[in-house]
Order: sequence, then C-alpha cells, then structure tokens
Amino acid sequence: MTPSDGIFSTGLPELDRVLCGIRPGDNVVWEVESVADYAQLVKPFVETALEQGRRILYFRFARHAPLIEPYAGVHTIHLDPQSGFETFLDGIHQAVEEAGVGAYHVFDSLSDLTADWYCDQMVGNFFLLTCPYLYELETVAYFALLRRFHSSFAITPITQTTQLLLEVYRKNEKLYIHPLKVDGRNSPTMFLLHELDGETVRAVTESHTISEILTSSPRSALGLSQYHLGVWTRTFVQAEALLEQVRAGVASEAAVKSMFERLLRMAISRDERVLQLAAKYFSLEDMVAIGKRLLGTGLIGGKSVGMLLARAILERADPRWLDRLEVHDSFFIPSDVFYTFLVRNGCWKIRKRQLNSNLYLDGAEEARQLILDGSFPEYIEKRFEDMLDYFGQSPIIVRSSSLLEDNFGNSFAGKYDSVFCANQGAREKRLEQFKAAVKTVYASTMSKPALIYRARFNLLHRDEQMALLVQRVSGAQHGPFYFPQIAGVGYSFNPYVWEPSIDPKAGMLRLVFGLGTRAVDRSDDDYTRLVALNAPGKRPEAESEDITRHSQHKVDAIDLENNALITTDFNEVSEEARDVPVALFASRDIRVERMARERGMRALAPNVLTFDGLLKKTSFVEDMREMLRSIEEAYETPVDIEFTANFVSEESFKINVVQCRPLQIKGDARVMAPAAKIDPEDLVLEVQGPVIGHSRLDAIDRIVYVVPSVYGQMPVKERYAVARLIGRLNHLNEQCDTRPITMLLGPGRWGTTTPSLGIPVSFSEINTVSVLCEIVAMREDLVPDVSFGTHFFSELVEMDMLYMALVPSRESNFLSERFFERSPNALLELLPDATEFEPVVRVLEVPKLASGRLLKIHADTLRQRLVCYLETPVPE
Repeated sequence: MTPSDGIFSTGLPELDRVLCGIRPGDNVVWEVESVADYAQLVKPFVETALEQGRRILYFRFARHAPLIEPYAGVHTIHLDPQSGFETFLDGIHQAVEEAGVGAYHVFDSLSDLTADWYCDQMVGNFFLLTCPYLYELETVAYFALLRRFHSSFAITPITQTTQLLLEVYRKNEKLYIHPLKVDGRNSPTMFLLHELDGETVRAVTESHTISEILTSSPRSALGLSQYHLGVWTRTFVQAEALLEQVRAGVASEAAVKSMFERLLRMAISRDERVLQLAAKYFSLEDMVAIGKRLLGTGLIGGKSVGMLLARAILERADPRWLDRLEVHDSFFIPSDVFYTFLVRNGCWKIRKRQLNSNLYLDGAEEARQLILDGSFPEYIEKRFEDMLDYFGQSPIIVRSSSLLEDNFGNSFAGKYDSVFCANQGAREKRLEQFKAAVKTVYASTMSKPALIYRARFNLLHRDEQMALLVQRVSGAQHGPFYFPQIAGVGYSFNPYVWEPSIDPKAGMLRLVFGLGTRAVDRSDDDYTRLVALNAPGKRPEAESEDITRHSQHKVDAIDLENNALITTDFNEVSEEARDVPVALFASRDIRVERMARERGMRALAPNVLTFDGLLKKTSFVEDMREMLRSIEEAYETPVDIEFTANFVSEESFKINVVQCRPLQIKGDARVMAPAAKIDPEDLVLEVQGPVIGHSRLDAIDRIVYVVPSVYGQMPVKERYAVARLIGRLNHLNEQCDTRPITMLLGPGRWGTTTPSLGIPVSFSEINTVSVLCEIVAMREDLVPDVSFGTHFFSELVEMDMLYMALVPSRESNFLSERFFERSPNALLELLPDATEFEPVVRVLEVPKLASGRLLKIHADTLRQRLVCYLETPVPE
C-alpha cells in the first residue's frame, strides 16, 4: 500500500468500519480519561501510517511522557507554548505546510496547553485556526483532550470544528469508544458505545453495561455549572480558598508560593524583569483582587501592570500613600479576548501575514475594517454590560494595554488608541458606545504607525496581544463639563535642564488643567507648565509677558450634555467650576493689569494658568518628588508616570497614578569637548537650550533644510506637499546597509497638525533622521514647545534622535544662512521630479560640499549647548 492509494486508517480496521472510513482532511479528537489511553490509540495509527510510507509529524509540546517511541520515519517537531500563541501556532503551520498533502499528524494532549496559556479560550482558538488548515491539506490528525478538564470555551469550538469527536472510557483494563460526532457519515450503530478488545471492535447494546461504563467516570457533584468553570476560573477559585486559609493561619507556605507564581504568569506577564518586580510588590491578596476585575482570560498587559505596580510600590514604601492615593476600581479586558475576537471575525490570516517583514502592511486596512465591523461573543457582551452597570453613568476611558506596551525597552507611546466614553444615556446606547471604543483600540493595532513601529524595532514576530484597561475618569462634574483639576506627566529624571540650578535627578512635571490629553498629545498653539521638582519656581520663560503668552489657554474636558470629548477656553470652564480652588492653579494677568494702570483704567485681569499656588502653598511638589523617587528606586531605572490630582479641600488632595513605565532616557553621558575656539567662518549653527537627547559628538552626512522665508510664503496645500517630500527624502536609503547621518532643520514645529505653525509631517516620515532642529521663525509669538512628556517626545527618545530649538533672535543662538545659501542643493540628484520644491527644500550632501572637511555636531545636553561646525580632519 502506498500513499497514492488515498486510504487513511486509524490502524484498527474494525474501527474504520464503524466510522465508515477515515477521510482525507479528518481531524480526530479523542476525549480521554488519561494520556495513557490516548497513547494506546496513537500506536496503531502511527504504525499503519509507517507501513503505508506516509510522512508522519509528531508535535511534541506537553509535559506528559512521549506518545510515540523513536520510530524511523516519524519526524518530531519540538515546540514551546511559552514562546507565545502566535509563535507556537506559526511553528505548527509551517511544519504542516512543509509536510504537504496527505501527511499524518499526531499532537500531544491539548489539555497540557492550559499549563502555559492558563485558559480554555486559547485552546479553542488554537483548534479553530489549525483544524481548517489541516483539512485543506487533506491530512489526518490526532488530538486529545482530558475529560472534565475544560469549559465550554474550549469544548464548543472544538466540537463544532472537528470532523470526528470520540469519547474513550476504561473499565476492567478494556477501552470503550463512544463516537459523539462523525461528520458526513452515519450508520445504525455508529454512535453506540463500542468495546475495543485487541483489534476487535464490538458495539455494546446491553443497557446495564453501557450505564456501568459511562458512570465509571463520574462527573462533579456540582453538575454542569462546575464543568463550565474551566481552568482559569478554577484556578482563581482555588486561590481565593487558599487566601482564606492564609487569613486563618493554616495555609502551607509552599502552596501559597506555588499559587502566587502561577497567577503572576497567568495574568501579569511572561517577562522576567516584570515578574521580578511583581513578585516583590504584589501579594496573593492582590492577585485575587485582580482576578475579580477581569472580563475574560489572559494577560492584563503592560499599561495595567504598570499602574498596579506603581500603586503597590508606593503603598509598600509608606503607608501614608493609602490615604493620599485615589482608590482605583479599574477593570481589565485581558489579551485572550482580543485573540478570540480576531479569530471569530476573520482577521487571523491577515495578522499572520504581518509576520513577514516585507508584507506587514498588506491587508492592514482590510483587517482594521473587519475589526471595526466585528462582533463579540455573547458571554463577553454580558461581562461588558455588568461592568457598565457597575460604573453607572460615570465617564470611563478604554486604554490600550498591549503585552509589549509600557514595558522595559519599548513604550509604544501614542501608537495605540485610547478612547474616552462619556457614558451617558440609555443602557443600550452606552453599551454600543463602549463596544465601539473597544473595537477602535483593537483596530489601532493594524494602524500604519503601530505596524511601522513594530517593524522598526524587530517586534513583528513578538507575541503582541492587545489587552485593555478600563478606568473611571478621575475628576468631577462641573456644570456640563467633567474633568480632573490637575493632570500631567511626571519624569523621575529631567533631561530638559534650562537653568544651571536645576537638578536632572530631581525629576520634572508637565502640568495641565483638565484632562491629561493636553499633556501627552502635542497641542498646537497652546502650552503646558513645565516644573523642575527641585526648583518649581523657575520657568523656561524669562519675562512675565512670556509667561502669560505661553501658558495653557485651552482645556480638554468631557461634555456630558453632548456625550463628547471637547476642547474649550479655560475661562469658560472656570466659570462653571465654582467649587474648584482655581486660585491654586491660576494667577491674575500682571501684564493686563499694568497696561490698565498705565491708561488710568480699572480692569479685572483674566486668570492665567500658572499653577503658582499649587506649587508654593501645598505639599504637591514634595509629594510628586517623593512619589517619583520611590517608584524609580523600585524599578532601578528612571520612570515616566501619568497622573491626575483633585483637591477635596484647599488643604487636602488625592493623586491618581493612571500609568507608569520605565523611562527611555539618554542624556547623562559626557562627550569630548570640541575645539576650544571655532573659526566664525566655520560655524554653521549654535544653540543654547533647549537641547534634548544624549550628549554626542558626530559627523553629519546630510542636511535637509526647509528655508523659513520661502516656506512662510507658501499656501497651505503646498506646505503639505513639502511635508510629503521630506518623508520621501528621509526614506531614500532604507534598503542600504548604512544610512547617512541626517540633520533636519525647518521653521516652526515638526509634526504639527496646523501648517501655519510648522511642517505637518508624521513621525514615520522623519524617523530616520539623527538630529531634528526647530527654527523659531514662523511667527513672532511662537516659541519652541519641546513637548516634554508627550508621545511625540517619547518617539524622539526611543529613536535616539537629538532635538533642539534654535531662536535666531537670541544672542546665544546662531544660524549661518550664508552657508546654506552658498552650498549646492542636491535635491534634484536625489528626487529628479522635485523641481518645484528646489527653492524651499535644500539638501546638502556634506562629502560633496566640504572639500574633505567634516561637518561636526557637538551636543552637551547637561549644559544645554549645541554647536555645528566645519572641521578639517587631523591626519593619522
């Protein structure tokens, strides 16, 4: 017999007859009492396949003993489920594809996967994605499940998808087989219980024998409700029972340690550095509490872990934080819900395609639309409803919390969406809005910026699942508006040192009034308050007029009447917020009062958001400095937090830490100083703060210079065209082994959404440059906004990009326009179709213009000084 005969077999001819034959594409699932019973059925299956000369793959991933002896002709594929669902699945699919049509496949017990994935949904998802794949290749595959081990979340999708499902019982050393499903086949006796005696298979028709066999494997006394609990829920039920034993003083220390470590890997992380922190600061009680706020199974993701860790660290450091911190009552939508959603809504093939570094953008928009149009399983929607009933009509925010997000190494800052839900109206309307918010965050995993980020940092093959953090929005209602009194970003290390007395290690804050979106998203034509925590009174702005002009004027809030996130004037919000101690946050406009006095007028000056009262009259600065120091000491690296604060009286306030992550900061390194004296003819530019990034001494290969005087006269449409041209220039050398070290200079703000304020590039269009310079030349009243603490700033830091703002009118700043005007423009050599942009975009190729000289850039970020100059190399 040869494979070309097309005859498949269980290896037991009489069983083949009972099942009306084994067909190409059959997936056979055995529900067994023990793995040993499954192994007994695998043996004839494999031996017959060997006799037929078929290719046999054995997928080895479980902790149980091997199912197959080392046969010549059986190819064993070793897999590690802990490597992540996608990696595990891809390894199987690749091996199956290589084996080709007509192969035989044997899988270890699927029940063992729950030891690594901790839940039944993912076992079900695995089968949903693997069974059809095997069916298309006309293979025959054996799987096993342990009876009474799984909930309906595994059993139902497996039953619906497989071709054959057979129960196996053992009584008096004999096996009994009970077919439950045989797809496309039927006979009068097929679904009876059958006795297996050697190779003989006999239908059992005696009622007393059938009942004796089927009852020999008892079900739980709790009935079907216990059956539906599954591995995940059973584990948390056992953990809660163990916690009661701890409280009673009768628990085994070893049992507590084992359960605690299991729960950490189930719900917190698989990253060893994160697990070490969690093991140190979490307790079994914490894990049980987390379990009660899970709306599904899987890991809760980086953002959720960071928030919980920060709170646990503070409460361990000083009990007073228990009173100072606002109580959190967040819920978690774990990662398995995301995977299940993708599988059930037809997105998986596109996601798998994204593992290919050359095709990762193909189909992304199609997948994004499938997600937005997708639906949730009924049991998930019920959990959403229960959560919304808990929150009532309080505004909530659905925040991304992917497995790699806010972790050591990669922050994913701003790459995934977070969505505010005003949460007003009828229950059904609020549920629909919440589901839309969840799908919006899920769809952002397929966005171009997120995929480019993953590709750039070699993360396409990493197990990147999207969990969600659902938080009550901190704050209170004031008229039609809902917002916190204070929000912002805190860094335990301050790289923006604008004054010698500022200590970088003391940390800094970026403060706003209202929702924190204005602190983390770059706001055009508006400003935030930067606070150096060792010198809170020192501001980057020198004059009082500058302080007024460069303060925050707009406030983000939730409009409860219109069910929307809005931006409005601070004075309009403060009129409604009569119960807020505005005097702590706002000061009278000294400039307006002085002008009124000079004119002999009496004028009530408008309020200006200076936060002076907060910084001078309360313990806020000391509390934030201590908070950042305590968390940094626990992390053993600088940290970045997002927070809100609300005063319950003028003397008392609550702080809510809504996010915490390791801070990707460089800048404390010292570099060799440049030549003591630089010839003025060789000086290209000089900047005295702000300079952000790590100190460096580099040679620049290419300069892309957007001429401010020309750009400022262009219509809006042409300014967008300039931005797209910049993107093309910066990605010309992507396929080369080495890229030129590029400095990008232009007027106003890079990355603005308002072309009148700068150049509207996306970050992905400029992420290849090494040095980014904003020339303050768009408008007289426009000053550089270093956007410290924003997602834009985080991207600069992650890309190791040096940022500077050059103010030509300042005595300590210099730009040699003569150098740029006299140097040949290489734009058309690189982009021959860009003739119309030659007057506005100048590309300087340094090796061609410097006659063997180098263009050096020396940045000392601690001293906030940068110089760029021509230098003749010293012969070796």
